[in-house]
Amino acid sequence: MITIQNLNFSYSKGRPLFKNMDLQLQQGHIYGLLGKNGAGKSTLLKNIAGLVYPEQGSIRVLGHDPRKREPALLQEISFIPEEFYLPSVVSDKFIRANANFYPAFDRTYFNELIGEFEIPRKQKLAEMSYGQKKKYLIAFGLATNTKLVIMDEPTNGLDIPSKVQFRKIMAAALTDERCILISTHQVRDLDNLIDAVIMLDENRVAVNASIASITEQLCFKKVKELTEDVIYAEAGLGGYNSIQRNKWNEDSKLDLELLFNAVSQRQEKITNLLNQPAYV
Repeated sequence: MITIQNLNFSYSKGRPLFKNMDLQLQQGHIYGLLGKNGAGKSTLLKNIAGLVYPEQGSIRVLGHDPRKREPALLQEISFIPEEFYLPSVVSDKFIRANANFYPAFDRTYFNELIGEFEIPRKQKLAEMSYGQKKKYLIAFGLATNTKLVIMDEPTNGLDIPSKVQFRKIMAAALTDERCILISTHQVRDLDNLIDAVIMLDENRVAVNASIASITEQLCFKKVKELTEDVIYAEAGLGGYNSIQRNKWNEDSKLDLELLFNAVSQRQEKITNLLNQPAYV
């Protein structure tokens, strides 16, 4: 669905954000895009959506070059940005003005999502709280039924019950024909939702792997003492939260935050194990 080859991008001369980046994403998966502040998460999403253009390299999305901004591609991309503006109109007027850009827009599904998110139908969008606005945009974006859904920090501004709703709705929104890409710095908000992880570090893709392949190669467990088997560990109550090579094919639950911290600290033993694409 998405193929990126030799991507080079920078906002200022001499300070590259991406250098010779390669990345491939397939439909039927929910990807979590992680990275430190300034790693380029939002910029990568904008490159994929055709909102900014690479200096070198190529990006293909559903067979199209996003730089050309072709209607045939744009009608298949739903982009929910971190920063946004909603006009001072009620929902029905917003739908009438925008839904026609998306041929597969499902009004019934949209109304179901609005109801589940408990968003007032008669209130003007600009007068809603930030969290309500964010949920409204998520509902609209999913109701477009586009093949590619891009979300930049979608859980910012959501309270705990709304985050639970978000994970439930997103899990149900995935189809075999759809690719969902979620960027966030709130790592735990992606627990039990994503099935693949992309981590950006030092101008590159440090990890692009499925959850299944990560837990096949790595074991996440609590230990009382550090041994030579431990690749990375953080002190916790009663011992250490550790990452070890999964020599004995143990079942363990991915600790996404622990993995992110390990990769951020340049744990090459881990990135070398996980250097295969998530799905091939």
